[in-house]
Amino acid sequence: MRTPEKSTSGSTPSGHSVDASSALNAARSASPDTREDESTAADAVPGEDISDEELEARIVEAIRTVYDPEIPVNVYDLGLIYGIDINPDRTVMITMTLTTPNCPAAGFLPGQVEQRVRHLREVQDARVDITFDPPFTPEMMSDEAKLELGFL
Repeated sequence: MRTPEKSTSGSTPSGHSVDASSALNAARSASPDTREDESTAADAVPGEDISDEELEARIVEAIRTVYDPEIPVNVYDLGLIYGIDINPDRTVMITMTLTTPNCPAAGFLPGQVEQRVRHLREVQDARVDITFDPPFTPEMMSDEAKLELGFL
């Protein structure tokens, strides 16, 4: 008989759930002071003065590593990211939606997006706001996502 594994899921500072199997969750659990050390190191690293455009490109790249488990396309190309706001202090606010209000991935997708962005060396903090206005429609997907899903 198999023993159920103990779940060690957690949440991001803004309250989004993080799946226990998340590598980022495991890394954070293993060394809770890691992010503070990275922030301190980043403060001393030249190159943190990258432009907002360069930082936004890195943020988009990080977000593109998050996939909806039911759809083989990343959340950025699905059109779920409505906005990325970068503040002068390098805190980032991401506005996103889900494919439906009762999306099964609602419990962890926002947390994954938040963590991926927060772990960028140039980012001091990240928060994800969920909105359903406007509601998601397939027209919001990138052409690559539409092609992958057979919409083109």
